[in-house]
Amino acid sequence: MENEELRLEHAIIHILDGSVGMPVLSDRELEYGSDFGDFLRAHILRISQSDDIKHCSFDKEESAVYRMLAEWQPEQFVEISKQIAAELYGIMNANIDIPAADLLVVQYREGECPCLALLKMNYKTSYTHRTNADPWGNQNDVIQYKAILPGEKQKLAEAALIGLEDFSIRLIEKKYEVNGVKTNYFSSLFLKCRGSMSSKTKLAIVGRTVADVQKKYYAESEQFEVQMEAKSIINQELAEKGSLDVPEVIGRIFKGNTEMEEEVREKLDKWNITDAPVAPQNPATTRKFEKQHLMTDSGIEIKIPMEAYHNKDKIEFITNPDGTISVLIKNVGHIESK
Repeated sequence: MENEELRLEHAIIHILDGSVGMPVLSDRELEYGSDFGDFLRAHILRISQSDDIKHCSFDKEESAVYRMLAEWQPEQFVEISKQIAAELYGIMNANIDIPAADLLVVQYREGECPCLALLKMNYKTSYTHRTNADPWGNQNDVIQYKAILPGEKQKLAEAALIGLEDFSIRLIEKKYEVNGVKTNYFSSLFLKCRGSMSSKTKLAIVGRTVADVQKKYYAESEQFEVQMEAKSIINQELAEKGSLDVPEVIGRIFKGNTEMEEEVREKLDKWNITDAPVAPQNPATTRKFEKQHLMTDSGIEIKIPMEAYHNKDKIEFITNPDGTISVLIKNVGHIESK
């Protein structure tokens, strides 16, 4: 989705600060010009393109938010937004670890699809100046503000984009303590929805599971090499296809070793990861696979771009007779100290 494909229609902001003792709900919509409109669009686009999003569905029997949206009419925008904000505030007020925030509710269109964005803008603390004028002149002070909203380029921790036709949900969230337990309250208590893991989480689980099995079956001196090769295969798959066909990649990594391959599959089946391809959208998610990052027991760090790793004229790993490993960097034309 591009910026121009996203058309804003209505926006309102509600203050959900537990220190006030009650939610401060707005009775009128926000006026948004080009600058503030760009601010809203930037946050919605960042969420829609994030690999942290989970695709969820409402528990229609349990979700108060779903019941509010099921009777949605554009002329009810202000009133329904207030009901949604009050629902969220009740959960926040009962759980002090959930951070205070403003809730921006935005009705918009993606192409022809009507959508609703719930953007929880957790407060930031920052400093600014204040001028005090008196008969003796001006005094400039520095004061602390504790209710600064996230900037246009900052990631939100909790937000949802809801389709108003099919009630599909794209969700990002963060766990906070609820009754002594770290909980994804935004989905489980507020929206009351369920869904799949994000692409980012799936990719991390695949990498971690492969590494765990390799550590079990390979000697310590062999592990770095097989782990580098596994990372290289994952990077190649992502670069060529833009997604990860998990069974195919596992087969390439373990090269017919059915015992290790089966163990990885069993572990991933528990997460329901092996069925559908893992398809991250954001380049930042896959960037860690573009380099080999090695740390020696003497504290030396080596970062190797994948194109150099595959080029034997650039780098070579040599196993010495005493079991130690030498890393030979070849044909260096220029070196910089950073």
